[in-house]
Amino acid sequence: MKSAQDFPDDFDGIVAGAPAFAFNNLTSWSGHFYTLTGPANSSSAFVPQSKWVQIHADVLKQCDKLDNLEDGILEAPLLCQYDPSGLACAEGSNTTTCLTPEQLETVKGVYSPLLNDAGDLVYPRLQPGAEVIAAGAIINGQPFPYTTDWFRYAIYNDPSWDPATLSSEDYDYAAKLNLFGIESFKGDLSGMKDRGAKVLHWHGGADFVISSDNSARYYEHVTSTMGLSSEELDEFYRYFLVSGTGHCGGGEGAHAIGQGVGEVNGYETSHNVLMALVDWVENGNAPETLIGTKFVNDTVALGVEFERAHCKFPKVNQYKGGNPDVIESWECVDA
Repeated sequence: MKSAQDFPDDFDGIVAGAPAFAFNNLTSWSGHFYTLTGPANSSSAFVPQSKWVQIHADVLKQCDKLDNLEDGILEAPLLCQYDPSGLACAEGSNTTTCLTPEQLETVKGVYSPLLNDAGDLVYPRLQPGAEVIAAGAIINGQPFPYTTDWFRYAIYNDPSWDPATLSSEDYDYAAKLNLFGIESFKGDLSGMKDRGAKVLHWHGGADFVISSDNSARYYEHVTSTMGLSSEELDEFYRYFLVSGTGHCGGGEGAHAIGQGVGEVNGYETSHNVLMALVDWVENGNAPETLIGTKFVNDTVALGVEFERAHCKFPKVNQYKGGNPDVIESWECVDA
């Protein structure tokens, strides 16, 4: 995305998967979970992984039907406005299987955008659906190592900086400093547009370390900055949400789109994100969907469990009826 924004002559086409743009703010967001939860198992605000499993089930209960099919996959997590209040402990109850008041506030914080003290957006929420794996990665009651290293050795040059002290002042300072121009959140892609280059951007809908809500935010940022409609952006920039997919791959969804060596689902332009870009750049055939594959036990040799044609944002996938394992049973509709 840095190349697309600042060095548009570098590439004729770019595939950007799960981009870490808005980097300074992303790093603040990654670190703020430790200030929410406190240390694992020694803070009343900490939520153990067993409860995140319950929370995940509650997320699905509230939002899985939004795509017309209960299959454990959120096709449009951006539309899920999850409310954990139903898991609150009743007075006098055993708190091992419900959320205490302190834990409820933590969960609400996880699913809320991060704001600074002035009320400005730092970074979007963790998108619902990613919470179980996120509980072992960024909401695990430990300082996030990338955040710690970034603030210690880049922002402050102070190896003694304490990640438990991360605050709005730190968010704002890192963003203002913007070392090396690393934020990479410019909405003007006119350099790519003007030379006929292409950007194919995708993000897993259950990413547990970089919220896919931020990719939707970037798309809208480009729209507003350039004053272009989605139809006009389609000429050179397209974004696809790959549902049920973790960080760069894996997950319960049809996550194999040719992005990794372990689960190659073919080299057809319809099934392979890189080949789709090549076809767009070299032949002018822009992708309308990206077909993802879920292999049985994530093992190619065991065959295909199901496939799904992931939609071009801002459209979302909706179940029409019939066999949900085939792409013909789904359609891309306006959100």
